[in-house]
Amino acid sequence: MPDLDLRLARRVAEAAADAAASAIRPHFRRPLAVERKGDASPVTEADRAAEHAMRQVLREAFPEHGILGEEEGEERGGARFLWVLDPIDGTKSFVTGRPTYASLIALLDDGVPVLGLLSQPSLGERWIGLSGEPTRFFSPVGGPAVARCRACNDLAEAQLSLTTLDLFTPEERPRWEGLAARVGQITWGGDAYAHGLLALGFIDLIAEATYKIWDWAALVPIIEGAGGMITDWAGRPLRPGADGTVLAAGDARLHAAALAVLRGG
Repeated sequence: MPDLDLRLARRVAEAAADAAASAIRPHFRRPLAVERKGDASPVTEADRAAEHAMRQVLREAFPEHGILGEEEGEERGGARFLWVLDPIDGTKSFVTGRPTYASLIALLDDGVPVLGLLSQPSLGERWIGLSGEPTRFFSPVGGPAVARCRACNDLAEAQLSLTTLDLFTPEERPRWEGLAARVGQITWGGDAYAHGLLALGFIDLIAEATYKIWDWAALVPIIEGAGGMITDWAGRPLRPGADGTVLAAGDARLHAAALAVLRGG
């Protein structure tokens, strides 16, 4: 399969995000039935409608590409180019009316994330990362801008974010608590949206666990394109088959310091 024009892929990803947003907005802050999947995570008709809408756009534009989504599984497995979709990251936030949910779209080239898009339909915000390019942030307030992480090399000054302590196994939780004891401040909630805030320089550090590929794939080009680092808790690049731990930092020096703590150093 020939190389792909990432600018074309970006336009298609934006069209898919637009389709997902159109499917999601009518359900936000409206009565909505919530089902529980096999892993006890919630799902709604908005999740399913958004993923279906994204798949339609991607199939039409790239019929030879693979697609992996949280709700509908994988099609054309083994393809060099794989789109990875999370229609609503933060469904718990969505069903409780919080505007910190997001739609995530990623494109992997032989397992390496080369495009990431984070869309917040209710706020009209969007982050787009392309391999080798600066991350762009789009907002109804202020227009497009280059997203940039802020410098912070001291854990004692760092803003650490976590969705919930419920994510951690008994082995992971004390490691995270050791990190939390050394930072300046902790904020809670946010899911993928917190990573967008890290890319804008409002958060310095995020340490999470139990992430699936659709939770992290889009974040890699976004964080890296904003000058940050994102790996697992062992410092390894995030790739298919990753162990579910994620450590994102806006400053490479802070990332190294956090890794040392998580490793018990």
